[in-house]
Amino acid sequence: MSIKIDLKIFLFLFLFLLTSQIEIYIILMIFAILHEIGHLIAGLILKFKPKEINFTPVGLRISFKIKDDNENIKSLNIKKAIIAIAGPMTNLLISAIMIIIAKNNIRFANMYIYQIIIYSNVLIAMFNLIPIYPMDGGRFLKEILKIILGNKKANKITYIISKTILIILTAVSSIAILYLQNIAVLIIIAYLWYLEICEIRKYNKRKQIEKLVEEYKNV
Repeated sequence: MSIKIDLKIFLFLFLFLLTSQIEIYIILMIFAILHEIGHLIAGLILKFKPKEINFTPVGLRISFKIKDDNENIKSLNIKKAIIAIAGPMTNLLISAIMIIIAKNNIRFANMYIYQIIIYSNVLIAMFNLIPIYPMDGGRFLKEILKIILGNKKANKITYIISKTILIILTAVSSIAILYLQNIAVLIIIAYLWYLEICEIRKYNKRKQIEKLVEEYKNV
């Protein structure tokens, strides 16, 4: 298993430090790591071995070794979908536990920290559930579409949905940035576009390969 560190982490740290939001970033990173541990636990339960751990500006990213030699394709898609959704569910579970604790009249020494724990986990869960590939929501959507429509159509539809939602999200966020004057939103949107551009390149390469395969078959 290899471990990689994305150097853009230090750029994010500098920008959040510059805007006096470093504490918020650290809190979000802690729960983003717990989010990824949710993926890890789900993967291990489903008997997948971790392949790579990547430290990114938005937390950890764990990829698994997928052996599909004797695995039914639909069964494999279902397992991948479960792993994808496990991260956001972990964050929602943490928030639910905190709410249950509060309902049982257990007092916290610092109610601000209690609120931050709930809001941070809900924010991370909702953010990751946005159907933009390779976010968890996008990966979950892609695996479900593969089960229903097959790989080729699933890749195309996921690509269209990801790009459309990101454009809408950018437009809405631009208004939020204007009124809230919060650079954190700008940084997150910029990073999402970076991920999307990387995926667009991969998608275009896949299309070229598929075209070459079709031409070869016709010959």
